[in-house]
Amino acid sequence: MNLRAPAVAGTFYPADPALLAGMVDDLLAGARVTSGPPGPVRAYVVPHAGLVFSGPIAASAYAHLRRSGQLPGRVLLIGPSHRVALRGLAVSGADAFDTPLGSIPVDIELRERLLAAGLCVQDERPHAREHSLEVQLPFLRRILPEATLLPVVGGEAAPEAVADLFEAVWDDEDTLVLISSDLSHFLPYEEAVRIDEETALLLEALDGKALEPGRACGRVGLGGLVALARRRPLTLERLDLRNSGDTQGRLRAEVVGYGAWAVRDG
Repeated sequence: MNLRAPAVAGTFYPADPALLAGMVDDLLAGARVTSGPPGPVRAYVVPHAGLVFSGPIAASAYAHLRRSGQLPGRVLLIGPSHRVALRGLAVSGADAFDTPLGSIPVDIELRERLLAAGLCVQDERPHAREHSLEVQLPFLRRILPEATLLPVVGGEAAPEAVADLFEAVWDDEDTLVLISSDLSHFLPYEEAVRIDEETALLLEALDGKALEPGRACGRVGLGGLVALARRRPLTLERLDLRNSGDTQGRLRAEVVGYGAWAVRDG
């Protein structure tokens, strides 16, 4: 089997399986879980820093998913390319993505369908060390141990092209879209709180101003969401909005913002 090996185990999260499982379970147990409007969630927005920083906010989304009881059999995961210059959207040719908690099989049927439709290309380079996707995998192993996965790295891509990718799976009730994005970076705590609140309100209004530079590093996935909202009505429910100064309070001179949202039709 062609496995994509973990690249940030031991740095962004524990490499030891027992320590990692315990950490993820503790994050889920301590998560903020809201009771929002009825109706299935079609997508979540989740952050992607080291789990000691963004894990509590990401856990708000994953605990919401677990509590919903609507556990999909397939996940389309998209995150930004941090280390490789990339045009468009790239999938890996791997058969599975490995984690300390076990491997997650790639949904080969979906990959081939999206490739055949010209919605993405196959390129291993952006996947090799990309953490924005990898830090989601321990949560997925604990919440959706039987699900298949298609990870997509986004580079310079038009929002309409990303919306096309989402459209390809959006009406499949057994497929969940995960959009990986952090918010502001390395601002003083009070400034970050103000800017992230502005960004959250813009995103919840599905306003393209939420994609302005400096507001969110995962603009590729968020841009696709905003573009998709021009085609069909969507609502975003805020699940959590904090920053690294909240989760690691001793470091408030320069913080990174994190948010979690549930996305529904209508």
